[in-house]
Amino acid sequence: MGKSVLVIAGSPRKGGNSDILCDQFIKGCEEAGNTAEKIYLRDKKINYCLACYACKKTGDCFQNDDVAEIIDKMAQADVIVLASPVYFYAISGQMKTFIDRTLPCYYSGKLNNKEYYFIITAAEEEAFIKRALNGLYGFTDCVPGSVVKKVIFGAGAYEKGAIKTSPAMNISYEAGKNV
Repeated sequence: MGKSVLVIAGSPRKGGNSDILCDQFIKGCEEAGNTAEKIYLRDKKINYCLACYACKKTGDCFQNDDVAEIIDKMAQADVIVLASPVYFYAISGQMKTFIDRTLPCYYSGKLNNKEYYFIITAAEEEAFIKRALNGLYGFTDCVPGSVVKKVIFGAGAYEKGAIKTSPAMNISYEAGKNV
């Protein structure tokens, strides 16, 4: 039986480079017999964390937006892919805002013991974009049992679609196939 994979696309740009790599990852997953779903953060209503810590008591956030639905899907998945372009050497604002809103999971344990893959794209070369990963590793370092299986770098891709000629296309596909 295959694994359940949830891809969380953090780009505000539809059909952008990180989005294209997500599709390659999903293609590999599905060809290997796994199921995959992609969520576009840009299409979701995600409020900012208010740091009220009400979730510490309940395990859930009181805010009425799309985050609870996404967290439920993450909890059901075996594998979670976090994908983001790099802006000013950091992950996208959409991804960072979402990660902040997963705070209730630290109290509920809903996301413990998951496998993670990171997809990150940027105009810069890999050496210059590695520090953007701090936001993603900061998240997984705080969730017990998280295992980062692979980081897929889509370096040197500035214009929309530029990633299509990159070795990252095959790397993303193969990573998905080997979930």
